[in-house]
Amino acid sequence: QLQLVESGGGLVQPGGSLRLSCAASGFTFSSYTMSWYRQAPGKERELVATISSTGADTNYADSAKGRFTISRDNAKNTVYLQMNNLKPEDTAVYFCKAMVSWGKGTLVTVSS
Repeated sequence: QLQLVESGGGLVQPGGSLRLSCAASGFTFSSYTMSWYRQAPGKERELVATISSTGADTNYADSAKGRFTISRDNAKNTVYLQMNNLKPEDTAVYFCKAMVSWGKGTLVTVSS
């Protein structure tokens, strides 16, 4: 059974950093593109970043470019999202996605 478990969210001040993790199981992790999405209160879920199966190719939403870095460790079946210079507008629940499956999300709150 495919399972995605996000972790690493929390409360951080503007300008701070967080590293999110998504531990995957139940499928051949190294064969699939992985993505991070986020959903802010009252807004639709939006794509943040994607990474190809090998990690060679990455893509970012304009809001994430230059501040966020997606990476993966296929030996650990884990995908990461390093978030730097966080802003209040980054406040959202962050979700990991593989194929059509979602994790339950981890809450990131950026506030002073």
